[in-house]
Amino acid sequence: MNQQKKNVVLATSDGNPGLLTQVAMAGGAAVITVTFIHPIDVVKTRIQISAEYGALGMGGTTKKIIGSEGFTALWKGVNAAWLREASYTSLRLGLYEPVKVLFGATSKENSSFLKKFAAGSAAGALGSLAGNPFDVLKTKMMASEGKVVPSIVGTAVDLYKNRGIGGFYRGIDSNIARAMVLNGTKMAVYDQAKGFVVQSTGLPKSHLGTQFLAAVTAGFFMTCTVSPFDMIRTRLMNQPVEAKLYDNAFDCLVKIIRNEGPLTLWRGFIPIWSRFAPTTTLQLVIFEQLRVMMGMKAL
Repeated sequence: MNQQKKNVVLATSDGNPGLLTQVAMAGGAAVITVTFIHPIDVVKTRIQISAEYGALGMGGTTKKIIGSEGFTALWKGVNAAWLREASYTSLRLGLYEPVKVLFGATSKENSSFLKKFAAGSAAGALGSLAGNPFDVLKTKMMASEGKVVPSIVGTAVDLYKNRGIGGFYRGIDSNIARAMVLNGTKMAVYDQAKGFVVQSTGLPKSHLGTQFLAAVTAGFFMTCTVSPFDMIRTRLMNQPVEAKLYDNAFDCLVKIIRNEGPLTLWRGFIPIWSRFAPTTTLQLVIFEQLRVMMGMKAL
């Protein structure tokens, strides 16, 4: 029993910090990151919901938004994004290691890729349940065209008036699926890639170079696996109040493939990758550095 407790402590930190500490550090890293990355998310969202923006591409969409709505339009919905990161990402990132230990991954020998993926997926699902209302608000605010910047309170009141409480959980099925695939891929690939970098270069896990290379690798594979889920989630969350276009995630998937072709699921791949690469890198590196500051071991 004593040996088992020792393994759990070793798997989480040098000083066995509390769960809330890890969640708080993850949330801090996420909020800092999204402040700088948000414009890419606005461009990505516009491309996903509109064929017109899709034809313009990332550069053309950015130019059109700035030209017709102003430079600050690139930060539409950033306050909702802060709340989303403080709830969703704090849990999916902060809970990863405790859940991994719960799944029995307490040492290098018993930490398989499957266990890491399962831990990341479970943490992602829990985070998605907490962050979905802010995700809906953020998506609607980012998609809003015009020079008037929508307020988060006004958007929330309007959503509640038209859809009720259920409106805040639009696309919850696709969002949970997306979060599970995203976080499972992100944390498992990052964890696994760090091992390869250590073996190949001899650098320790705590080295900034190790963390950077592993995070960039995770960002690419996340984009490959998550893009279809991201497209479906965006369509479901942004469908108009007066005309319900999709019944659920599966219905949305079928209609996109039938009406627009399967490759549409990867529309916006470049802006998604452009967002995931720096977001993943900054989030994980900042999180790791905060762990060091708190006396914890590297992931």
